[in-house]
Amino acid sequence: MTRDNRRETRKVLIITLWLNLLVLIIKATVGIVTNSLSLQADALHSVTDSANNVLGLVTNQMSSPQPDKEHPYGHQKFEAVGALGIAAFLGIACFEIVSSALERLFFGTKAVTITAGQLWVLLIVLGINIFVAYYERRVGMKIGSEILIADAYHTMSDVWITIMVLLGLIGVWQSDSLHMPWLKHLDVVLAFPVAVLVIKSAWEVLRRNLPWLVDQAAIAPELIHEIVMTVPGVVNCHDITSRGLLGKQVFIEMHLVVDREDVKTAHDITEEVERRLEERFAPVRIIIHIEPPGYESAQISVQ
Repeated sequence: MTRDNRRETRKVLIITLWLNLLVLIIKATVGIVTNSLSLQADALHSVTDSANNVLGLVTNQMSSPQPDKEHPYGHQKFEAVGALGIAAFLGIACFEIVSSALERLFFGTKAVTITAGQLWVLLIVLGINIFVAYYERRVGMKIGSEILIADAYHTMSDVWITIMVLLGLIGVWQSDSLHMPWLKHLDVVLAFPVAVLVIKSAWEVLRRNLPWLVDQAAIAPELIHEIVMTVPGVVNCHDITSRGLLGKQVFIEMHLVVDREDVKTAHDITEEVERRLEERFAPVRIIIHIEPPGYESAQISVQ
């Protein structure tokens, strides 16, 4: 049994796309008007937010969990591929932020100017970003959507970036009043920790999705063995493998020895094994290879 969460995912992606476009326009406008490098870099990061939503909508359309002739295991890995696209966008944003900061440090530019009204506008933008990150993560965890969870990580990095940008701009705004001219350089200096936060978000996305794409074991074979051996009639369970993503779709294969020779009883035992594994790890697809008693093995997994 598979779960198709694409409709809910698509709804969230469309809502957040419009919100991200609004944030992008506000940041870019204020960044150009004030000549703030950190804010312009933040606006660039918001470009990737919108691009991620579009990418998510495309991969969401392609990631049907239902199998077909060309994809007998379904299409859900397209969602993980989309998440990796988000990581790539984050890497590009990081490079642009660092290169712009270095250019300004070595070659300089005209001073940053900011008003209280513009700072209040940026506070509103921060509130929108916080809402988007919370909304995407909550729905993503609820329905098991990796593309929403990855995008929530991305948007959360945007939240921290905007906070740092605001602190820098507040320093620039108050530098003359506090007689601290060095505060004017905060705008450029804070661009570097912003880049670190962006690359950290990229790593989180990679860490969540690479194991799925390379078919890393989804469930410890010892745990599967423990559950299977509690079923009456099971003599031995070995060569256990699993792949997929818990909560989304898991595939389990195993070799099983039962203490019945007739096909009907052996089938009933395997049905009970499947029921218990489905109960614990659903949704899951299970392949069981029945063997005669002489094929018992102490090798739980393939190694």
